[in-house]
Amino acid sequence: MTSLSVRCQYLAVVYAILLLGSPAVALGQATSIEGVVTDAKTKEKLPFVSVAVPGAGIGTSTDENGRFKLEVPAAYTSVVFTSVGYGTITKAITPGVPQKLDVQLATSATALKEVVVQGAKLPRYRNKENPAVALIRQVIEHKEQNRPERYDYVEYSKYEKMSFALSNLSDKFKNRKFFRNYQFLFQKQDSAAAGGVNILPLYLEEKLAKEYYSKNPEKHKTIALGTKQVQFDRNFIDNGGLSTYFNRMYQDIDIYDNRITILGNQLLSPLANSAPSFYQYFITDTLRQNTPQLLELSFAPRNREDLLFRGKLYVTLDGNYAVQQAELSVDRRINLNFIKSLNARLQFAENPDKRYHLSKSELAIDFGVSSSKGSGFYGERTVVYQQYQINQARPESFYESATSTADSLTARSPAFWQQNRPDSLSQLESAIYKNVDTLQTIPSFRRTLGLYTFLLAGYKSFGVFEVGPANAFYSFNPVEGFRLRLGGRTTPELSKRLYFETYAAYGFKDEKWKYYLSSTYSLNNKSVYTFPQNFVRASFQRDTKIPGQELEFVQEDNFLLSFKRGVNDKWLYNDIYRLDYVHEFDSHFSYTLGFKKWQQSPAGGLYFRKGANDSSTDIAALHTTELMLALRWAPKETFYQGKLYRVPIIGPYPVITARFTAGLKGLLAGEYSYQNLALNIKKRFYLAPFGISDVTVEGGYTFGQVPFPLLTIHRANQTYSYQLNSYNLMNFLEFSSDQYASLFVDHNFNGFFFNKLPLIKHLKLREVASLKLLYGGLRAENNPVRQLELYQFLQDNQGRPTTFALGRQPYAEASVGIANIFKLFRLDVVKRINYLDNPNVTEWGLRGRFKVDF
Repeated sequence: MTSLSVRCQYLAVVYAILLLGSPAVALGQATSIEGVVTDAKTKEKLPFVSVAVPGAGIGTSTDENGRFKLEVPAAYTSVVFTSVGYGTITKAITPGVPQKLDVQLATSATALKEVVVQGAKLPRYRNKENPAVALIRQVIEHKEQNRPERYDYVEYSKYEKMSFALSNLSDKFKNRKFFRNYQFLFQKQDSAAAGGVNILPLYLEEKLAKEYYSKNPEKHKTIALGTKQVQFDRNFIDNGGLSTYFNRMYQDIDIYDNRITILGNQLLSPLANSAPSFYQYFITDTLRQNTPQLLELSFAPRNREDLLFRGKLYVTLDGNYAVQQAELSVDRRINLNFIKSLNARLQFAENPDKRYHLSKSELAIDFGVSSSKGSGFYGERTVVYQQYQINQARPESFYESATSTADSLTARSPAFWQQNRPDSLSQLESAIYKNVDTLQTIPSFRRTLGLYTFLLAGYKSFGVFEVGPANAFYSFNPVEGFRLRLGGRTTPELSKRLYFETYAAYGFKDEKWKYYLSSTYSLNNKSVYTFPQNFVRASFQRDTKIPGQELEFVQEDNFLLSFKRGVNDKWLYNDIYRLDYVHEFDSHFSYTLGFKKWQQSPAGGLYFRKGANDSSTDIAALHTTELMLALRWAPKETFYQGKLYRVPIIGPYPVITARFTAGLKGLLAGEYSYQNLALNIKKRFYLAPFGISDVTVEGGYTFGQVPFPLLTIHRANQTYSYQLNSYNLMNFLEFSSDQYASLFVDHNFNGFFFNKLPLIKHLKLREVASLKLLYGGLRAENNPVRQLELYQFLQDNQGRPTTFALGRQPYAEASVGIANIFKLFRLDVVKRINYLDNPNVTEWGLRGRFKVDF
């Protein structure tokens, strides 16, 4: 549900993502040419036709629709079109004048004769004795020496530009009554341009930085020089989170890496060590006019539905086997959601030592609900690398020095950007900043955005205070019955340093009020929702809770989670006083110091009872006082800061959390002295083309003698939703431990098997599987069976125990499922493997989960 809510908040501002078109990189009086290449006889548009400038060492190729666009230096007056099986055509151009060249290629007679001799059936593709495979193996063998990390020192400037627009909009859509006040936003362009005739530009972001690299010792440093971004009203949109999410979609492409990350998915690179097992390669041209000469190497997936690229590599024949240019695209049938087309182009420039570095990359993606027609959005990211210098040593202290602050980066003047952009913005791009600012002054737009934010993010803003979350207004459970809740919190418009949050709830069955109040003071003059956090928070909460239910990024009184299976009557009334200090650092290390005074009172079918099973010994409440220290390290973590939760954007780096809690007997009525230590490590493993695995390892130990509510009550799930971090067929309060270790593995095959099955492959379904293991136990001092002075484990009405200690055998459950159903749902069949004799146990279950992803 988290992924769905994050993406929905973006849809409140942008209906889809689309690029504003490929910006020209004009150098001096460069000549801009574009057009379409077709078959002279069939009129079919020809993809992957080479378009080269003789003697210039530059070129491009047509896309899947036969279109091309190229910037030709002013000194050159012709371009050459070549393709295997067709005759070569040379076209003259007029320097300095933008031109459209539509070219028709005639079939080569020689090629036709060869086809007749060989027969209609092509020989079976094989790697053995294939010159194209021999060539790609040479490129793979030499890729380490062609990477920037080969040099002792590297430094360069890096300019990034990212833009998005609603695309392929019909005149009917444009002329709707709703857009009557927004006509100034729409832009018309050539019908052949990316995005169609009518587009609605909505987003532009620019960054300028200086990058430094040292090989030994290995160090990286980035000095951010400036950033400029369309700014939406912060009451509705987290602009920093929006930028982070878009940059997660459009990451840097390293053609020499084994895996290339796009849209959060990792695709096997055509230069991966194992690539010849998954790709087919063909030598399709030799560019003798270049110095050094280049071989054009085309490649395509062996199975066209796999998460792989197709395109061309231009490889130098100077013994270095370096990539001088790369063109990447994906088949429309690939198992990616909402993608009409994806095209990437990488250009490399020569270093003084005759090797090559990346000089420019372009990634353009056309998004849409339909893969072939209709409106959508189009996005493009262009990165230009300049001032590239190699082997210029800098002292080690240089890499430790401070960099620019965020406030100074956004304050750059228009003159700064005009001077430092590698190329000026187009007229269309220049208007985006002004148009979006104007848009946000229109009352109807602000009302619409506020409504979407309330429906999708859950909060309605009233200036200094916002009401929400909406999904917690109504819920029900066996203890409270019908429950109503209303709450909210202050916004930065009241104060940037001081924040208040509150709610009140009433249960119509237990006829009791519940409430919460917190006050947070920011110590770094930033919003408490802004990274890095540094604040003190004091709070009091009186509310209900299910022991052992821990939900991430979801309100426990969420209406959808009111529906539960089995017996669900064991609840707590909690009174919790807290004082917490949170301090985050730019390195993504953080620590939390906490104080907690906690009163737990049993409710419903839950009871606290010592000794014999006699209700006369029931205890009304359990009182504890705790001190806590939590440490968290999440290197290079990115996240989207939503209205209620900070949602991590999962990457390849581990997240490590350690927590130490100490119970203090005698302080503020605390009844027990104990210590608890817990460690949690999460890591995503990318295994392209076989998918991704999310692995979580966790362990804990409780020192001291405590009753079972203070033991580790393992996370159970009795809802019908599939929860990644809970045991989906374990009952609430079923197992308690004072020592435990667990392993969670959730693997998504990304359609690796389904993609190869006829008919099924068109549904773009994805296979998922998971395994959850829990080892645990109780020492004799904490086992109520042996220690009658402790709270006894729970029993049902028939006297059967319902709470247990784990034995020598670990608790285990496994699941297999299908994800990406209608691009929205994941459905798992879950099997509980053991401890099947416990009361009210379900061996099999069907669980669902909302998940929207690319």
